[in-house]
Amino acid sequence: MRLRLPEERPARPPTGYKIAYPVLSQDGTRSGFTGVSLGGGSPYGVLDDARCVYGRRHRPPARRCDCGFHCLHSLSEALGLTCTGAHRRAVVLEVTVLGSYIRYERGLRYARQRVRTVRVGPCACGRPPRRLTDAGWGRPGWRVLGPDCGACALGLTGVTFAEFARLAGGQLKVIPSQRDGPADATVPELMAEAALLQARLDWFQGQLAKFTGREQL
Repeated sequence: MRLRLPEERPARPPTGYKIAYPVLSQDGTRSGFTGVSLGGGSPYGVLDDARCVYGRRHRPPARRCDCGFHCLHSLSEALGLTCTGAHRRAVVLEVTVLGSYIRYERGLRYARQRVRTVRVGPCACGRPPRRLTDAGWGRPGWRVLGPDCGACALGLTGVTFAEFARLAGGQLKVIPSQRDGPADATVPELMAEAALLQARLDWFQGQLAKFTGREQL
């Protein structure tokens, strides 16, 4: 007798959480995400279908394969994955699970997803993120982006949160994953903000000096 998995018919699509790297196309016209392990070589969009990374012709998620999108049930568990050294610059995605799925104890493997929210961690310097900037590596045709405070990666290719969401072409919310804003900032945070503003001012003055020097020549 062939065993069948129990079927679920939820009133609304399940919500899940996963980590990924934001990416920007080489020509700067599209943004998306790439996974951190299986399928990491195939960037996906805000609304996308899973494909079998082994090239098999079945539709994910197949019972005897590990293809398909993967997510966790718990936001805190997904955030915990960003504590490891390999994933410190990854973002946390909140996704809506669409189509068929297979439920596991900790999460789901499924056929189709819509990314709803992107939670961006702090810059490598520890300050709150202001934008997403070239992380120094990527996939063919795509630059991987990482959190940037706005001062640590001046001059590198980058986009604001709003611009990333626009290029993704979907209803997408991009937010810092930690407290951000002057309303409840502490003294050290205010000092860090002041240092950031001074760094940006120094950079702009340097750029202005270069252009001024060229005009005089």
